[in-house]
Amino acid sequence: MLLIAGGIGVLAVIVSMILGPKKPSRTKLMAYESGNDPLPGGRERFPVHFYLVAMLFIVFDIETAFFYPIAVAYGKLGVFAFWETLTFIGLLLVGYIYIVRKGVLEWD
Repeated sequence: MLLIAGGIGVLAVIVSMILGPKKPSRTKLMAYESGNDPLPGGRERFPVHFYLVAMLFIVFDIETAFFYPIAVAYGKLGVFAFWETLTFIGLLLVGYIYIVRKGVLEWD
């Protein structure tokens, strides 16, 4: 199955290279940024807040995935799942309080 899936991917790339239009122009080769012309350069520095908020989003988004197995198997796990979930939420709360006190979410 893995070979078939890989073969389909390789076949699609080869067919698009053979049948696809080959008329590159300056406009077609320009990067597309939501309908806006790209900014000159590419070495602009972004504030660290962008990266911090992105990392925090990933961390707090992924953590919610840990609640699904607990919710599904809660009846079988009983009191153990309850205390483990409370511990997990407590750790997340400590992390959240830390980032709020550090001012990561303030956009002054």
